[in-house]
Amino acid sequence: MNIGIIGAGHIARKMASVLASEPQGCRCYAVASRSQQKADDFAAEFGIERAYGSYEALLSDPAVDLVYIATPNSHHFSPAMMAIAHRKPCLVEKSFAANAAQAKAMIAEAERQGVFITEAIWTRYLPMSHKIKELLDGGAIGEPKALTASLCYKIDHKERVLRPELCGGALLDVGVYTINFARMYFGTDIVRTASNCLVGPTGVDMHENVSLTFGDGRMASLQSGALCFNDRQGIISGTEGYLRVDNVNCPTTVEVYRGMELAETYHAPTDMINGFEYQVFECKRCIEAGLLESPMMPHAETVAIMQQMDALRRDWGVRYPMD
Repeated sequence: MNIGIIGAGHIARKMASVLASEPQGCRCYAVASRSQQKADDFAAEFGIERAYGSYEALLSDPAVDLVYIATPNSHHFSPAMMAIAHRKPCLVEKSFAANAAQAKAMIAEAERQGVFITEAIWTRYLPMSHKIKELLDGGAIGEPKALTASLCYKIDHKERVLRPELCGGALLDVGVYTINFARMYFGTDIVRTASNCLVGPTGVDMHENVSLTFGDGRMASLQSGALCFNDRQGIISGTEGYLRVDNVNCPTTVEVYRGMELAETYHAPTDMINGFEYQVFECKRCIEAGLLESPMMPHAETVAIMQQMDALRRDWGVRYPMD
């Protein structure tokens, strides 16, 4: 499968590096940037066959089988709509769009055109994420009752985080992972949300705590931020023990405690490259099966999470120009 990358920044580099070995026949065939020189340099570094100085040029290439959109959150909508118009299947980096309105429009157009599209929230596709669900469903910790997830990085110097016009802030950059973590294991029946947020000088959220109450009485406490480093851990607590997840956005180790004693330890597959490959494998599977969405990240869930984040930003007074 030939993959064309739109964007040539940090996240695009992670995808290009994982595709360098052509896992499962998936290779980075083309890259497009708004700068021909940047595209040329990127292609030379990663041994990519085609380099384009415009998104339109890449999308017009009939050899491209899947488009990976790796631009900032603020710039997902336009290239995705262009790709759909060219009937190119899309893998759109998280967060899927600037807001729910854009997400709905992208998905509606893809469905109308019969084009596959999914969100590149890599956590949803990882083998370890599925292992956690298997452990919970199998009663490894009894009945799950509470969940905590924390994900913070010192990224308050990053342009994409500071600028509202780039959909900056911690929520769409890292908070989306803690929200996905909670929804993956506790479901979508959220009946109450409470939150606190520190808004920075540029008007975007820099650190937040979100508390979710679910219809069955379970609770989740989520922390995300751009001001500091932390342990990136998730804890899922049950009536007979708890799970400790190392790195909630890309689980590397899961420990099962029975009571307070460590009982089992699971590790990420030894053949995992960097984790980005699994979302590409799922796209390949879905495209070959003629699917328009992935059951690992359904369209309805992408929209629901965008709506959830829109509601949080409204409460905090954080607005983007495209809202």
